Amino acid sequence: MPVATASPRARARLLGASERLLVGRFSYGITPELARQVAARGGARAWFEWQLSPGKVRDPGLRGLDDWWPGLRFSGAQAWKRNVDQVEPGWVHTANYQRWLIQRRLRSRRQLLEVMTELWEHHFNVPANGDPQFVYRKAYGDTIRKRALGSFEELLKAVVTHPSMLIYLSQAVSTKEHPNENLGRELLELHTVGRGHHTEDDVKNCARVLTGYRIDLWNTWEASYQRSWHWTGPVTVLEFTDPNASTDGQAVTGRLLSYLAHHPATAQRVARKLAVKFVSDDPPQGLVDRLAQVYLDEGTQIRPVLRALVDSAEFKASAGQKIRNPVEDVIASCRALGVRHTRPTEDASGANAVLWQCTSVGVYPHGWPRPDGLPQTNGAWATPARMMGSMRLHFTLSGGWWPKVDTRYRKPAAWAPDYPIRFDDLVDHLSRRIVHRRATAELLQACSQATGLSPDERITRDHGLVKWGFPRLLVTFLDTPDFFAR
Repeated sequence: MPVATASPRARARLLGASERLLVGRFSYGITPELARQVAARGGARAWFEWQLSPGKVRDPGLRGLDDWWPGLRFSGAQAWKRNVDQVEPGWVHTANYQRWLIQRRLRSRRQLLEVMTELWEHHFNVPANGDPQFVYRKAYGDTIRKRALGSFEELLKAVVTHPSMLIYLSQAVSTKEHPNENLGRELLELHTVGRGHHTEDDVKNCARVLTGYRIDLWNTWEASYQRSWHWTGPVTVLEFTDPNASTDGQAVTGRLLSYLAHHPATAQRVARKLAVKFVSDDPPQGLVDRLAQVYLDEGTQIRPVLRALVDSAEFKASAGQKIRNPVEDVIASCRALGVRHTRPTEDASGANAVLWQCTSVGVYPHGWPRPDGLPQTNGAWATPARMMGSMRLHFTLSGGWWPKVDTRYRKPAAWAPDYPIRFDDLVDHLSRRIVHRRATAELLQACSQATGLSPDERITRDHGLVKWGFPRLLVTFLDTPDFFAR
């Protein structure tokens, strides 16, 4: 039963359950500001449609962010020279890219775009950590962000031939004499049709088609196409056949990638990927089939598939079926508590230290070392170790204890709408702000146990709860199943 509140002052506007589901799945955490945006757009579905056109969404929160880590402006030869000269070692460049991503997810009003960019960066995984692909890794992420809501075909063509992907999977040194099969294999197994739909001969022919793309590693880092490297001769990949007679294989590469993007097995794989991320770990096959058909009917366009997904009965019934991964937890916790990082001035600055907070819970942003990308299922993250890491993180942030430098926390006295206030009214107010639900009797009981206060206790600005006990109260909300759920 919801707690009966005594004071209307403690009540903030709430999104309805269906709105909370939609906005929560396509953002990094609902905040009072985001809830107001949803109301201003006329509801969650209208907000979602607005978000599908990110160019229409003003994004002042990102103003100046590109100046925080100026080394990210460099790529290729410049980034490598800075690494060799120890001006900015590769691991620092990588860490700064990860920090930049965290700040985008914390601050951006284009929340859906950031969520989808992250999804595709995992699908087409190139680890941010590691030599030498780091020199083009930010450019790779930017390439994905520009196409995250367009057609999968164009996205596929852009990422498969991108320098960072070519370096990571050794395609940058693949020649007609010695075709490297890494990218050809992952193109089929992970990026498009999936396991069980191709043979070893298909992998070999993919590798042959992709020969010719070159990066001048360790020297100029220039990306080029070398016609003398391209393998020529007839190729067959699944039902795709091509004479592949020209020494310039860029056109046949485009034809092969177009074929794979429109393949029914790829449609199934993309549809399942989206359904697992946004609906459930084991989505109904009927939903996957419908999404796959929309994907094919709409020429691999992503927006129509997302519309069909959120309008489905399966999505609307999926509340509570997805949990946040560790990085999402860190970002959502900062958003819920109103933690603000300012431009970093030293290594200990909050905008830098937040990366170590992610690792304390379990994973770097885009630090997954294998080509298959970060797991999207609950089972990968619903572990005792993850739970303990999250609880430590929540308590640290609730107390404003770390990081301290260039970081702003909401003062305990600022959490109440007014003073004096009954404890049960304060709990309901915080529940509405942090988890966007009315406080239940169970939550009130948990908060009472955490603080030792009774529901009718009168809280003033000089009360011990405000002076020293607020971290125990705040962390209770962050440790609830409602907050762990997306």
